[in-house]
Amino acid sequence: MPSYDSSRARFRLADRHVAVLAHLLDGENPPEDLWASLGELVRIGLVGEEGELAPILRDLLSALAAPLALVTVEVMGEHGTINHGVIVGHRTMIAHEGWPDEEESEYTPIAPHSLVWELARMVNLQADDEATPVVSRVETTMGALDAALSVLEQDVSDETATRDLIRKALTEAGTLEEPGLTELTELIMAMNAMWRITTAWDGKYEGERAAMVRGLAVWDCGPRGYWVREKPTEPILEEQVGPESELCLVRTRNGDIWGKITDLLPDKEELIDA
Repeated sequence: MPSYDSSRARFRLADRHVAVLAHLLDGENPPEDLWASLGELVRIGLVGEEGELAPILRDLLSALAAPLALVTVEVMGEHGTINHGVIVGHRTMIAHEGWPDEEESEYTPIAPHSLVWELARMVNLQADDEATPVVSRVETTMGALDAALSVLEQDVSDETATRDLIRKALTEAGTLEEPGLTELTELIMAMNAMWRITTAWDGKYEGERAAMVRGLAVWDCGPRGYWVREKPTEPILEEQVGPESELCLVRTRNGDIWGKITDLLPDKEELIDA
C-alpha cells in the first residue's frame, strides 16, 4: 500500500502509483489495469474522488513532469537488484530508494548541494584502507566472470569449496594468469555488491539536441576495496555485451570514486532547459 509522511513530504509509492499520478497530471483517466492503484491513492488522500491531486504532491509531480536530469542507481547484491535514483527538477530534487522484496520506493526531497552525498549513500560508499593490493588491475572476459559467478548460485556451504570452484571456473576459462587469477577469485569471494550509476539528460551533440548519458560501474569488495569496472564501458547498450567481451577491473580509492560520481553529473550549461 502507498503511504506518505506529511511532515517531510515523503512518499512510499510503487511504479504503478507513479503511473497513475502521471496520467492524472496529464489530465487523463488511468487505464483499467491501474484502477486498483488509483483506489489506493484515493483511500490515503493523495487523490480526490474527482481525480484531483493533493497539494503535498506538488514538488514530486513538478519534478516528474519535467525533469532536467535523471540519475539511476542499480545495486546488485545478495537480494538481487535494488533500484534507487534521483529526479532532478527545475525547483526540487527528489531521491527515491527501493528496499529488498518491497514493491514501493520511498520518494524524498533532497537539497541540491547534497546530491553527490546522497548517491554515495545509496551505494554505501565507505572509507577504505590505504593498503596497496598485489594486483591493481584484473583483465579477463565476461564469459569467465559468468562462469565464476554461477558458482555462487550453487548450494555450496563451505567457503573453501566455493573458493576452489570459483578458481576452477576461472582457470578453465583460460584467460587469467597469476597473480590475477588469485585476485579475481578473492574479489568474488569478498564481494558485497556490484553497483552502477547512470545519468541522463537532454543536451547537445554536434549542435543538435540529443540524449546524453554517462555511467559508472563499481564492485564493492569489502576488505579488498573498490574496483571500477572500466570494461565493458558504461553505459552498456542492450545486447552489447557477450561472453567474449572484455572485463577490466581497476582498484580505485574511495576519494577517487567520489570524484567519478561527481563527474557523472552534467554542468548547468550542459542542460538545455536549465
